[in-house]
Amino acid sequence: MKIVPRYILREHLGPLVFALSALTSLLLLNFVAKKFGDLVGKGLPWTVISEFLLLSLPFTIAMTLPMAVLVATLHAFSRLASENEITAFKASGVSMQRLVAPVILASAALTLFMVWFNDQVLPRANHRLAELQSDIARVKPTLALQEQVINEVVPRQLFLRAGRIAAGTNKMRDVTIYDLSDAARRRTIVADSGLLAFNDTGEDLLLTLYDGTMAELSVAEPEQLQRSFYRTDVIRVRGVAVRLDREQDRRTYRSDREMTVCELQARVRDNALQRDSAWARYFRAKGDSVRAARIPGGATGVGALYCRVLDAVRAAVTPATAEAAEPPRQAVPRPPKPAATSQPAPPAPQPIIAPSAGLGAAADPAVGATPAEQRRISEVELSALEMELRLSQNTMDQFKVEIEKKFAIATACIVFVLLGAPIALRFPRGGVGLTIGVSLGVFGVYYVGLLGGEALADRALVSPTVAMWTTNVVLGAIGVILTARLGSEGSTSRGSETSEWWSRVVERFRRRRPA
Repeated sequence: MKIVPRYILREHLGPLVFALSALTSLLLLNFVAKKFGDLVGKGLPWTVISEFLLLSLPFTIAMTLPMAVLVATLHAFSRLASENEITAFKASGVSMQRLVAPVILASAALTLFMVWFNDQVLPRANHRLAELQSDIARVKPTLALQEQVINEVVPRQLFLRAGRIAAGTNKMRDVTIYDLSDAARRRTIVADSGLLAFNDTGEDLLLTLYDGTMAELSVAEPEQLQRSFYRTDVIRVRGVAVRLDREQDRRTYRSDREMTVCELQARVRDNALQRDSAWARYFRAKGDSVRAARIPGGATGVGALYCRVLDAVRAAVTPATAEAAEPPRQAVPRPPKPAATSQPAPPAPQPIIAPSAGLGAAADPAVGATPAEQRRISEVELSALEMELRLSQNTMDQFKVEIEKKFAIATACIVFVLLGAPIALRFPRGGVGLTIGVSLGVFGVYYVGLLGGEALADRALVSPTVAMWTTNVVLGAIGVILTARLGSEGSTSRGSETSEWWSRVVERFRRRRPA
């Protein structure tokens, strides 16, 4: 690599790492804050918390890496221009397109990495994160008892009040327990002292009570009160806390964000076949055989092309590996032919007899019905086919949206370089304010367009391809035009040619004012 491209890329590396770290940390903290209530108070070990944070990183990085590319591009080229290094490059005969070219190539490499990351790493991380969240949701909060307070041990069933609880030994003084688990009886247990403990699995609470009384009152016979005395009593409260079980009821369902591109493309093909079948049956039932033959199809696209490329690569690699690992084949002797016998040949299969007219009339509800009933049956069938057609089309569009989004977000790395470099070079004295302002503006436009397009595609108002790629195409076209015009901007001491143009307008206005 030559000196100039290496220098330009090195100027981008520091801002890229800083922007990626800062943006990822902010979005990750925001995500963890939303899930904070599901994590705290359940006695989870630090390894589980660390795994939760680690599995949350891929989703965050998929969003922040294109943003970090734009921030790094704006900051690096703005600094080069503000310190007159761009002027030195121009004086040396280096064109602006040549300075931007290595950054575009590096963003193309990042795009390929993001395609692999969004296809392989992100779905697996999302699936494992969903499994972990499901396992954590089954864990009940750990029991935290307070002194001089009626604590709800079992919701609406068992309540405990202790005058004093020793934190180190879990010993209790002046204990009162209200047992409402039996709707027919109410029990009140009083003890001079007691001891809190959990069983070996940590699921059941063991209350060992000393020197107390137990009063039991029947709801059906409130005039009778049964009272007993004890020296030692053990109460077992089951299921107070449930430990984290990572092997129970593993989550097998995968949402669209937990599938790879080829898995999504397989779902698209299945729904396309179902949609095409419903299309043909719907228009055939309406008597429009011409439209019934015009099956829309639509299982092709960037996802289908990507999967074909992957299949070709695997087919090129797999035979050589399989041939090397396959043991040598041995000749298998053929079995001898059976001797000819005089037995007659088996009879030919007979055709299946069609059902009689009476059976057919009983099986078809439209046969024998009045014309009004036949129209009603036909309307019900058309309505069912129309619903099946709409449902299969909407499901296919949702999967296609996710496929297109994986590639569109990855391609944003190139789009942001094409857009950020000309803006930074045209406003050389913008500094940090330019970086922050332009970054926020571009981020807002891009992700609002992305989310709005996804909503429109899910409602079948526009195609998934148009919805996901419109923002990329518009911003990319603006970036290409600005990049192609690099080097044609005028020089000015005021910081940018925009301020120079504004100064000329103000000067002309002053000249035209009457004295």
